Amino acid sequence: MSQPKKISTLVLVRHGQSQWNKENLFTGWKDPDLTDKGVDEAISAGKKIKQTNISFDLHFTSKLQRAQKTGSLIMKELGYDIDTFENEALNERDYGDLSGLNKDAARKKWGDEQVHMWRRSYETPPPGGESLKNTAERVLPYFEEIIYPELRNQKNILISAHGNSLRALIMYLEKISGDEIVKLEIATGQPIIYKFDNDFQLITKEIL
Repeated sequence: MSQPKKISTLVLVRHGQSQWNKENLFTGWKDPDLTDKGVDEAISAGKKIKQTNISFDLHFTSKLQRAQKTGSLIMKELGYDIDTFENEALNERDYGDLSGLNKDAARKKWGDEQVHMWRRSYETPPPGGESLKNTAERVLPYFEEIIYPELRNQKNILISAHGNSLRALIMYLEKISGDEIVKLEIATGQPIIYKFDNDFQLITKEIL
């Protein structure tokens, strides 16, 4: 008889609402804190994940406090601590010269079409910043070298990160094209659960 396939679980969570999300500002590598709503979103994510009875082994997050605090609040709801690894490879896309600007003000300065291109083109970066392609070029090697081997060892992993770093991961996990991934909206504080077999074939995806 063949051996039953073992399963590993990867849970992705975009950080809760930050102060700059609330103010409609380009954030990127800037480091605003969570709003009260963002804290509530992180706690709610933790409660939802707890109901799945997943037992996590490792937590990966970025160097930015909004993602780190989201992960910490989730683990507090889970009721246990796990080893946490912080790395700027998981940081949000760097918006360069747009960072700190109001999105509506940016549209007035550069025009709707240009700002839309910077935000939603896969390969076109804003001035001094990163495209989603550039973001993927740092996220995916980190995933493949550090996180993927742990999943292959049947570890259950939580990643608390950012809209664009998670887009890059989802593009890889679901084999989505660059042109399509830029259309994907990832809600703040909404867990996405992937289960893989021991050949790292995707079994299920669930959005809580």
